[in-house]
Amino acid sequence: MPSAGGDTAFSGSIPEVYEQHLVPLIFQPYAADLVAELRGLAPGRILETAAGTGVLTRAMSAGLAANASIVATDLNLPMLHQGMAVGTNLPVRWQPADAMRLPFPDGSFDAVVCQFGAMFFPVKAQAFSEARRVLRPGGVFLFNVWDRLVDNEFAEIVAGAVAALLPDDPPNFLGRMPYAYYDLQLIQRDLAAGGFSGAPRIRRGVPARSRAPSPEIPALGFVQGTPLRNDIEVRAPARLDEATRAAAAAIAQRFGDGAVDGKIQAHVIAAFRER
Repeated sequence: MPSAGGDTAFSGSIPEVYEQHLVPLIFQPYAADLVAELRGLAPGRILETAAGTGVLTRAMSAGLAANASIVATDLNLPMLHQGMAVGTNLPVRWQPADAMRLPFPDGSFDAVVCQFGAMFFPVKAQAFSEARRVLRPGGVFLFNVWDRLVDNEFAEIVAGAVAALLPDDPPNFLGRMPYAYYDLQLIQRDLAAGGFSGAPRIRRGVPARSRAPSPEIPALGFVQGTPLRNDIEVRAPARLDEATRAAAAAIAQRFGDGAVDGKIQAHVIAAFRER
């Protein structure tokens, strides 16, 4: 994920909380989904952009052919370091890199993959153009994005609870950034502007379930494991724990005090470089 300020600053304790709580909660099901699609394409050389803490990296190293070559990149060094610390089954080349300016020659990879990172690219068409540039002819750019906030139950509840706590200036990171890039017509226009001339293959509204042993887990993950934390601390530095408790209470009100099970939903897009 790009590293800048505010919306893209995954730093401090955020990477650890993200890895511990959000990865199993919402990212693992879609990592398995992307790997299943990649297996059908059998790429040999794979570039991952916006790798974050490496949930997809680990899934690829465990689920693809042993001779697959994986380069995992991210501009956000704290997230990348967290991924390197966890490690992978097979050797992976970890490298800091900006998806907007990839440091690789033209045609270097059979596949470029990106799990829930496209929403953070400052200029989507430029990042897509870079993905296309480093693909060989016939190569695939495979990525996913979250569907609307209303289709992702825990995130929607957390966003509402935190906004209600600070109504004069509601923190709105979740609706503003990770759950804002769901318009498939816009995504297709951005891909075309990035040079992908063919119609992408789209799986629309792919559902999964988000499960945790208690309401506190999704509350902690979303409030303290994303830049929503930055939103809150800028407005009310002493109220982070209060915001986490409010989010947990709102989830418990909807799903109960024990184990919780919520809907998550995403779009999966495969764009192919023309031969």
